[in-house]
Amino acid sequence: MRYVSPAEAVSVVQSSQRIFLHGSAATPQKLAKALAERKNELSDVEVISISTLGQMPLAAPDMEGHFYINSLFVSANIRDAVNSPRGDYIPIFLSEINRLFELGILPIDVAFIHVSPPDKHGFCSLGTSIDVARSAVKHAKKVIAQINPKMPRTHGDGIIHQSDIEMAVWCEDDLPEIDYRKEIGDCEQKIAQHIATLVDDRSTLQLGIGSIPDAVLMALGNHKDLGIHTEMFSNGVVDLIKKGVITNTYKKKHRGKVVSTFAIGSRELYDFLDDNPSFRFLEANYVNDGAVIRQNPKMVSINSAIEIDLTGQVCADSIGTYQYSGVGGQMDFMRGAALSEGGKPIIAIGTTTSKGHSKIVPTLKSGAGVVTTRAHVHYVVTEYGIAYLYGKNLHQRALALRDIAHPDHREMLDKAIYERFKIKKSAY
Repeated sequence: MRYVSPAEAVSVVQSSQRIFLHGSAATPQKLAKALAERKNELSDVEVISISTLGQMPLAAPDMEGHFYINSLFVSANIRDAVNSPRGDYIPIFLSEINRLFELGILPIDVAFIHVSPPDKHGFCSLGTSIDVARSAVKHAKKVIAQINPKMPRTHGDGIIHQSDIEMAVWCEDDLPEIDYRKEIGDCEQKIAQHIATLVDDRSTLQLGIGSIPDAVLMALGNHKDLGIHTEMFSNGVVDLIKKGVITNTYKKKHRGKVVSTFAIGSRELYDFLDDNPSFRFLEANYVNDGAVIRQNPKMVSINSAIEIDLTGQVCADSIGTYQYSGVGGQMDFMRGAALSEGGKPIIAIGTTTSKGHSKIVPTLKSGAGVVTTRAHVHYVVTEYGIAYLYGKNLHQRALALRDIAHPDHREMLDKAIYERFKIKKSAY
């Protein structure tokens, strides 16, 4: 392994090249900072990544003309750049991102990654974030690594040999930490309690990101023999493993193992993952493959939304034309769960925004993206109850969604239903 300074490591980047940044808790912040310091030497460098955490100096306003953020998923630290001339967003399923690299649609000049130190055989681990990073490493012309003993060594697809790394920078920085349990309020708890009634013992779970998924896990403390097959997870999974609720005993795929592509959480979580054979971190094109997901019986997929219209169309990635997040793996798992024997795809959504506006709306905002189509939606859960939309016509769906909307907005929705369908609300 050739260890160099951050400045020397990023010197390989040239103007008009495309670079890949490792994501989530594995965001290589020391390398990103060093690259940003070269801004006056570089122009039109394209930066691609999925979600990233921590500071992102490459997305700062003064980077315009030097770095262009062309993101595969929009996280908070690049949101302003993506919604400006300094960046853009590529809509794509998480399960298909690797194909962009493999088919040469997005050829990568340099991949910046964040890995554990090499073991006695010279192998490093991509740690908390395998997802699309393994494919990026495989197809990049050059690989530059940030080596960190605080990066957990995870089992699965994320093992790479030091001979594949051109240069390395040693660091002992703490990984970014997030604890969504601190954000759980009354609304999240009520949603979680409703969802818990839908989850049978021996189910396999996929959970999205945020306070609602961790609230759901907290509500499942009395369940038995649950399994995990998910694109990501946080602290709540570890809590249920320690309680013996999650055993992975009845999964059909990777029995006895938690399967994921990445993890974000606390230092306690990262320590629990380190060299733990109970976890398998695999590439997203496999984990998020609907043909794989559906093989687990009683697959329960729980995902969130920004808004949902009265026919069941789910917007989960934008606020009107403002790009807020990304498609991610929601559709991968909603469809996989729907095709699983006894599976349940669930959209979980609080009924109002922070300003009190209804998230259940007559029509989506102009320019809003439909992440999950109305044909794919089965269950919608709010703090006011559960709406089952599968097999219902448009009018029936509208009535079911009105019934779980916030009481302050039901009259508005009633009027919209009547105007659209010209049928009295008591018709069914």
